[in-house]
Amino acid sequence: MQLSLKLLYLTILSLPLLTTQSYAQFEAPDIEKINQDRQSWFMDKFGDTNWTGQGFYDNTELDGRQTNEIRARLQAAYGDPTKTIEDLIKLEDFRPAQAIQFEYWFVIDDSIPMMILDIDGPFGRGLVYAGASKYIDLMPQVKRVFSKEVMAIDDLPAYQDYYYSPERRQWFNVTHDNGDYRTTEISSPPGMSY
Repeated sequence: MQLSLKLLYLTILSLPLLTTQSYAQFEAPDIEKINQDRQSWFMDKFGDTNWTGQGFYDNTELDGRQTNEIRARLQAAYGDPTKTIEDLIKLEDFRPAQAIQFEYWFVIDDSIPMMILDIDGPFGRGLVYAGASKYIDLMPQVKRVFSKEVMAIDDLPAYQDYYYSPERRQWFNVTHDNGDYRTTEISSPPGMSY
């Protein structure tokens, strides 16, 4: 009887250590960007996900940055976006309300889905974050690590995107090159019309 009480006591004492270790392992989550060629895999795996923005509310340094700068930082850290407006406009059911400049899709630690996208193309600040609702408690740490990685980049590469503003009823060519951000009105992107 006394031996089983000692085992129970030792088991109870070790539980906080196990819990602390599992959280410690998550302090540096592995953030993998999903490329365009893996969109179908991502949708098959996470198609039934209950998406939410909850858990991403804590402000980070990235949140106050202008979208053009964030896009350049994302290009440096993760390469081309998973989706751009060029992908969406090809769909039969495209609506201007779907207008985005870019979307990046991620898988955190091989099992947690996350998406980020611009708020108002080149005219906004910060990003919109979405993650699986069952991982809400992990999202603040994911966002902190993500922001830290993206803000650590010093050399911002060139990029070129298109954006359609439904409010302005106007297409824009959005670029970054040699430290210059440009948002130029255009009639429509080459090969695209709306």
